[in-house]
Amino acid sequence: MRKALSMFMLVVLILGVLSACGPKREETTGTTDAGKTEETAKPEKLVVWEDKDKSGWLEKVAADFEKEHGIKIEVKEVEMATKMRDQLRLDGPAGTGPDIVTLPHDQIGQVATEGLIAELSVDKEVTDRFSESSIDAQTYDGKLYGLPKSSETPILIYNKDLMTEAPKTMDDLYAFSKDFTKGENYGFLALWDNFYFAHGIIGGMGGYVFKNNGGALDAEDIGLNNEGAVEGTQYIQKWYTEGLFPAGIIGENGGSALDGLFQEGKVAAVMNGPWAFQPYKDAGINIGMAVLPTLPNGEHVKTFMGVKGYHVSAFSENQEYATKFLEFITNDENSKYRFEQTAEVPTNVALLDDPAIKDNEGAKAVAEQSQYAVPMPNIPEMGQVWDPMAKSLQTVVTGKSEPKAALDSAVEQIKANIASTK
Repeated sequence: MRKALSMFMLVVLILGVLSACGPKREETTGTTDAGKTEETAKPEKLVVWEDKDKSGWLEKVAADFEKEHGIKIEVKEVEMATKMRDQLRLDGPAGTGPDIVTLPHDQIGQVATEGLIAELSVDKEVTDRFSESSIDAQTYDGKLYGLPKSSETPILIYNKDLMTEAPKTMDDLYAFSKDFTKGENYGFLALWDNFYFAHGIIGGMGGYVFKNNGGALDAEDIGLNNEGAVEGTQYIQKWYTEGLFPAGIIGENGGSALDGLFQEGKVAAVMNGPWAFQPYKDAGINIGMAVLPTLPNGEHVKTFMGVKGYHVSAFSENQEYATKFLEFITNDENSKYRFEQTAEVPTNVALLDDPAIKDNEGAKAVAEQSQYAVPMPNIPEMGQVWDPMAKSLQTVVTGKSEPKAALDSAVEQIKANIASTK
């Protein structure tokens, strides 16, 4: 009897073990709730907001991503510079926004502070694809918030029919301008009353907006009235006081006046960005593009660099796969394809020696100048810099103020503006 009972208990124990094993075997086949959760984590689609008139290239790349991952990509065009951020503020919290947006890097600090975009977690091999400065531009408060898609910075654009080759130094360009500037003709023009362009000279002479302490910008340390900034502004002043720049390229209408003179064939060279290439070509100007000449102190012109990037919305429920899409569209192959379709210069290090970039005069010039450029500060305090510096520079170039006094006044106003926002 005892033996029979033992056999019975053994059978019950075996059945219990087999029963316990059953669900575990089913889980590995993906039929359990856990398996279903893993499967449903992958979304049916991702919504991407791309810049106005820049989405055509995504058709092929989106199809490639869908083929590889089984996720559809829905693309909507939203103007990047002003509307993208404002629309995300509305649609994100409402649950009708995108998974992915594209923004100029100088907006990152503001949108990150507002909680509109998510911090990215990617492997080092991903960030190593890009130039260090472009990754810095996508970083705020030590955290990565985007992957670069393109960069732009002012370069020297010249009329090959008026200037046979690009000068190597600003001293050479100055000498050329002194000889060429007569009547309505000018050797070289730049919007140096505009701080975006003037920073190249001020920065190259030793000025800076905010002190960079190991990748973190210190908004309390402003270097726009230090010795180098004053020297740079004095150099800018010289071009105006000696009549090398016309009075008409000052203020809001300065850009259109400069473009008009160059397109009429009255200017040998200008400092401008890649956005001007096509309009100048359309005007029939035989343009050449080159890195900006070195300054009298031997340093390179330290232009501002703007980096456009892709970001994951903080409101997206699909952040993991949205990040995968960012990694995919910014890889070397797709970045090269995007350049070929949009002419916007990527920051992928491997593409610098690619014939697509190397043999393109404009792209090569932008890529080379970018090596000497600094990303525009992306912290919110930068918004308090533009207006005081513009007013300061305009008083200098119109002869109403001397550089040191004008810059001291600008820095005082910047500090007051920043303090008022806290």
